Amino acid sequence: MLVPEQILKKMFDNDPFSQWLGIEVLQMDKGYCQLKLSVREEMLNGFQVAHGGIAYSLADSALAFASNSHGRHALSIDTSINHFEKVVLNDQLIATATEESLKPKVGCYRVEIKKEDELVALFKGTVYRSSKEWT
Repeated sequence: MLVPEQILKKMFDNDPFSQWLGIEVLQMDKGYCQLKLSVREEMLNGFQVAHGGIAYSLADSALAFASNSHGRHALSIDTSINHFEKVVLNDQLIATATEESLKPKVGCYRVEIKKEDELVALFKGTVYRSSKEWT
């Protein structure tokens, strides 16, 4: 069975969207992933604030990497996000995905998105864990 870092590499190498986001992996372990993203001009909306989809996409990638880290393919079946603070050009976002529950078929994760020590968004995701293993 592959270790979390090998699974992450396989996933990231085939994920042009996460690559376009400019995601940097800070930490990776079973059921855990921490990612970093720098907000670029093309990520801003008409109010010169980062589009809400940027924080969502960063969190979604963290969810994907954390939930697949146990060696089985996992796919999101329910996600939600709450935005608390605005995000602007050059902000450095850190998304930390933490496993809250892991069952044979379902996993639940919490992803905190912060800039510095300030919580800017909270994402929750539930995944379906298939029987297909990462090889």
